[in-house]
Amino acid sequence: MDISLSIQPLPAKHSGLHLMANLYQVSATPAMLDAQQCRVLCQTAVSHANLTMVGDFFHGFDEGGGVTGVVVLAESHLAIHTWPESNYVTLDVFVCNYNQDNTANARALFEALISHFSPAEVKRFETERG
Repeated sequence: MDISLSIQPLPAKHSGLHLMANLYQVSATPAMLDAQQCRVLCQTAVSHANLTMVGDFFHGFDEGGGVTGVVVLAESHLAIHTWPESNYVTLDVFVCNYNQDNTANARALFEALISHFSPAEVKRFETERG
């Protein structure tokens, strides 16, 4: 059986920006340890970045074990994972630019969260989607 794949570029209206970061030597904050604190941090940052939250889920691991969370945005998503025992945090912000260009809002959200954790080192990754 011969299966051929055809990859077609998406129309410009499907474009988006995907920002990712690894944060090293992070200052300890309550948001690294407590799911509710992390939720409030992320909800506040999303609101200040003028993005639209449609839902979220945060999970705290056993004592001192960190937090994993996701905020579903009308524009796409924010994901965060913390490892307090290693002073390490990962961030993932993806926004679509369907109805408007959300690039500046995504960058504002991303930078606010990075600033909150005050890492000594940041490795950033960025890609255009679509």
